[in-house]
Amino acid sequence: MSLVYRPAQADDLASTDALVVASINDLSVRHGFGPMATASPPNFQLFSLKDDPDGLWVAEDGGEILGFAWSWVCGDVWFLAQLFVDPARQGQGIGNELLGRTMEHARKSRAAHKALITFTFNRVSQGLYMRHGLFPKMPIYLFNATRERVMQELPAPPLHAIAIDDSAATMEKLVEIDSRAIGASREKHHRYLLEDPTTTGVLLCAGSDCVGYSYVASSGHIGPLAVKRPDLLRDAFATALKLAADRSAETVSAFLPGTCDSALSLAIQQGMRITFPMLLMASPGYGDWTQYLPRNPGFM
Repeated sequence: MSLVYRPAQADDLASTDALVVASINDLSVRHGFGPMATASPPNFQLFSLKDDPDGLWVAEDGGEILGFAWSWVCGDVWFLAQLFVDPARQGQGIGNELLGRTMEHARKSRAAHKALITFTFNRVSQGLYMRHGLFPKMPIYLFNATRERVMQELPAPPLHAIAIDDSAATMEKLVEIDSRAIGASREKHHRYLLEDPTTTGVLLCAGSDCVGYSYVASSGHIGPLAVKRPDLLRDAFATALKLAADRSAETVSAFLPGTCDSALSLAIQQGMRITFPMLLMASPGYGDWTQYLPRNPGFM
């Protein structure tokens, strides 16, 4: 049968997750990092499908899914969350066809900025993205350490934390912080995180002034985290490290952009080490993240 490109459906997402896991592990093993991806419920993909189905596409041949592309839009920002092709079918133009459909999603949404996070060593994909007008902006490092090591000499939290709720006043604060940090409101994504039982979100405050927010997963992973000004980032990350270390997870981790000097310095000081290198690619004029730590390469 001939190869077909079609909008994704909810019933596809378990298969697309398996494809993504296999593709990531094929790539990471070939580059000496070992398998790094594991299957997980496609909750955010389902959320994105319901919110904006134009952003999810599959390539299918005879009922077998060979490729998957997924993008989402918030305000002026379009983000490519995933683009993966079955390793056995790479080099046949499937990725380019899928990317063209997600770029049409960006065009229809009239997004002013386009971005994605990819593997630093994935040269073929980077060339594909550059042909579509997205260029390397900065490295993003996944840092990791044991909980016990992070807790050693960890300073007292410089900021105090207040649980995020879904009130209009709280959402207004989050919109203001995100608008300053990444140039777009992500209210719908905050509401998604509030429904995630494995994640805790807090507003970060200096006195009575709300200066940022952070989420911490039950796994000990920090992110997303955002602040109103770059000079607040170290204090916000220090507070988030304490919140993560206070949980029962064995490790603490975070994605740290290469532009966030103060957070990088604190991570090294607390014994965290780089475990995986990634890269932010974006359209010209976007991607100066000095106030933001992403959650993961799909959520941003």
